[in-house]
Amino acid sequence: MLDYMIYLLTFAVGSIIGLLYSYKQHGEPFVAVTKLNIPALVISIIGWFLAFNSGNVILSAVGFFLGGFVMGERPGYGRKETAIGLIIAVATYLLNSGVM
Repeated sequence: MLDYMIYLLTFAVGSIIGLLYSYKQHGEPFVAVTKLNIPALVISIIGWFLAFNSGNVILSAVGFFLGGFVMGERPGYGRKETAIGLIIAVATYLLNSGVM
């Protein structure tokens, strides 16, 4: 039960920090950048991979922090990067568990 609380807290902190970082990076009032953000994509892939595939409480918490960082950016930013990171992490999990 404590594991889940750690995951929720690190995800919430990551989301808040991601939102603050996103407001510093993008001052425009709406989504103006439509290209893929490579650093955010790498952070998202690493974060969601660690969250779902590490098997360790601390590494999973770091993964949820990184995933929350990208997912918590301003509305419209980080959505593609989060989706790609989640797809890769879930596919890897399914391959490792023997479902696929």
